[in-house]
Amino acid sequence: MPKYGMRIDNVLSGLFWQAARHHPQHRHASRASAPEDQRKNVANLNGSLSPNRRHVLAAGAGAAVAAFTAPAVAMAASSGTAHAASHSAHGERSADYATAKDGTRIYFKDWGSGKVVVLSHGWPLDADAWDAQMLFLVQKGYRVVAHDRRGSGRSGQSSSGNDVDTFADDLATVMNALDLKDAMLVGHSMGGGEVARYIGRHGTSRVSKAVLISAVVPLMMKTDSNPEGLPESAFDGIRNNLTGNRSVFYRNLAMAFYGFNRPNAKVEQGTIDEFWREGMAGSILGQYQTVKQFEVDYTEDLKKIDVPTLILHGDDDQLVPVDVAGKMSAKIIKNATLKIYPGAPHGMCTTESDKVNTDLLAFLQT
Repeated sequence: MPKYGMRIDNVLSGLFWQAARHHPQHRHASRASAPEDQRKNVANLNGSLSPNRRHVLAAGAGAAVAAFTAPAVAMAASSGTAHAASHSAHGERSADYATAKDGTRIYFKDWGSGKVVVLSHGWPLDADAWDAQMLFLVQKGYRVVAHDRRGSGRSGQSSSGNDVDTFADDLATVMNALDLKDAMLVGHSMGGGEVARYIGRHGTSRVSKAVLISAVVPLMMKTDSNPEGLPESAFDGIRNNLTGNRSVFYRNLAMAFYGFNRPNAKVEQGTIDEFWREGMAGSILGQYQTVKQFEVDYTEDLKKIDVPTLILHGDDDQLVPVDVAGKMSAKIIKNATLKIYPGAPHGMCTTESDKVNTDLLAFLQT
């Protein structure tokens, strides 16, 4: 019996996974209490809701938005340049972009030199979500590469190809354009699915190790063999929130993403603002279409991973519970090591950045 039992049938919009028993307190014990109106609002959002009300949740959550201070800086206009049509050949590198086979430009950061670490971000974020890891690793003498998935950040906003097969091929485009070899692939959340599918489609000829952090693999969808998963109607809830008011949705999603809705949690407004900024910089069409990829079964991809793999997962992950993700993946992947972070939320690359960085470095050095 796990220390922290998770129940995933009581969900807001298919994405807020609600803990049924004891919630870890030690991680937040020394933190100041969250503002009462914010915590009450999120508690209400995490309650049982009938499916026919989910499509109006974003509008109904307007009171919570008043508790947040809007970011002082307007949305970055520079993302517009990333949406321009590309005339480059497939796989060609142009400045900080690689061109996918359909002409979509994929933005990437390429810092440092030495052994390569390639980072794939989660939904609905972009490569900036890896700031803490990139700065740490480049200062330790590694070459770090992180790209914005198509439809995210500075990459092109294609109207098609927002599926995990294309995401994996886009990752291959970046790796081929930069001729990356002996790389350690790291994927967080949806990025973990991208890493798994990349190996499933392209093998490990350019890969030495893999790391899956709070990853959506092997399967989030409820099936006969995965009874703890989510029904399809739950994923419809995410799509309803995106079409209703994604700005409000992302504000509230950040609370569960980082565990700020827990008792005595210190709400870090800057972290919420950054989550919102990255989410709103992306294409709503791409984000909407990508929700379908949470329903994908990655089991066969995991079976093809033949390099040492580190799995990091928090046992207070409200979005992708460790019991149906990290623990299951560790049973499928050959030569996998599972490390569970007590009390850590889904967004632990930010909230537990020092621990994550230390574990990535140690794994690189083994």
